[in-house]
Amino acid sequence: MDATVAGRTARTLETLHALCYFAPEVDAELVELGVRTGRTTYFASRAAPLGAVTPGVVAATFFVFNPSLVAKLLPPAWAAASPDDVVAARLRGVDTAYRRLLGDDALAAPEIAEAAGLARTAVEGADPAGRPLFAAHADLDWPDVPHLALWHGLTLLREFRGDGHIAALHAHGLSGIEALVTHTATGRGFTQPAAQATRAWSDEQWAAAVAGLAERELMTADGTLTAAGHDQRASVEQMTDDLAAAPWSRLGDDGAARLKAIGKPLVIKAIAAGAFPEGVFA
Repeated sequence: MDATVAGRTARTLETLHALCYFAPEVDAELVELGVRTGRTTYFASRAAPLGAVTPGVVAATFFVFNPSLVAKLLPPAWAAASPDDVVAARLRGVDTAYRRLLGDDALAAPEIAEAAGLARTAVEGADPAGRPLFAAHADLDWPDVPHLALWHGLTLLREFRGDGHIAALHAHGLSGIEALVTHTATGRGFTQPAAQATRAWSDEQWAAAVAGLAERELMTADGTLTAAGHDQRASVEQMTDDLAAAPWSRLGDDGAARLKAIGKPLVIKAIAAGAFPEGVFA
């Protein structure tokens, strides 16, 4: 399957995974365990499949967050709740959030089970070597409920792609903050204010990253990507698509198209129902 087409499909469906990080239902389930609301629930819920790892491991695998933020927030999460309890709480929260955003009738449709099966076909047998977040999530049991199995499958696809994306960024000589700076400069995805606020990079750190990129002629002094910077970002995305293509090749063109056909209306419905706060995306 063409890697670029697969990448577009992945980015379309990723919304159905990513909404869990903004869903109040997931946050509430984790707060019930004693985990602090907000960014702490994000770090705990995504890292929990790895076990009670240190902040350094999470900063390295999540890549674009200020390590000082992770060091501040993660240890109290593990003091409050075990990783196994966090994994179970996140799944309960996703269940409730999906029901609110998509509706019980839509989730009961046979196409949901079909889509879950397609996602499982894609990820089963995918090589976890060098992909720590994917490997950790792949070790979890598959949920029995079809819409939760779909979410789990899409989560695996997202983490497989994400681990490869970090490898691509490293290969292009970009640090975590430089990856954010250049990505927001493309005008797609996170806005700069949202990126700084959620990833905890100060104005001074952001400016220093821009200055360093300008010295390498990847940006101008005012934070605009140069032609070389645009080329670099395009190369990063192409390498990311290439590294993420294997699961989609297992599905083939027809299987991937079918998964997208089922998933895209769900994406549209979830966004329309308020799955993401205003101002997060450009």
